[in-house]
Amino acid sequence: MPAGWAVRAAKVSTTTDRSAQCADPAPPGLLAGIELFNAREFYQCHEALEEIWLAEAGPIRTLYQGILQVGVAFYHLGRGNFRGATSLLETGITYLRPFAPSCMGIDVQRLVDDSIHCYAELLRLGRDRMAEFDRDRLPTIMRAA
Repeated sequence: MPAGWAVRAAKVSTTTDRSAQCADPAPPGLLAGIELFNAREFYQCHEALEEIWLAEAGPIRTLYQGILQVGVAFYHLGRGNFRGATSLLETGITYLRPFAPSCMGIDVQRLVDDSIHCYAELLRLGRDRMAEFDRDRLPTIMRAA
């Protein structure tokens, strides 16, 4: 794990009181964003999640931002932008971690784990070989058990 993750994770975890809102059901905007994420419509996912992220004042907005950033990372991956893909995956994972294992009925831990595997694979391939990334490895956001 890159050193920057520990610093950002500490900052996020101290400012995030997730317990109260995590028990709530996922709002329609979040469900729409997840549907678009799972359909691999990452640009549209960004648009849907940005709307609820900007409207939310509570700490749950960090969950929305984490999903949004992971989705944008995969959008950058599809466009061949190595730096955009890796940096947004790193930040998105950091934002998601405090909400694991689950929040609003979402299996956040699985999304974190799958995103970490994608990040590691991108680093392994590097900028010059990122086109070899197996798109079948992109995560699907699952409901919590």
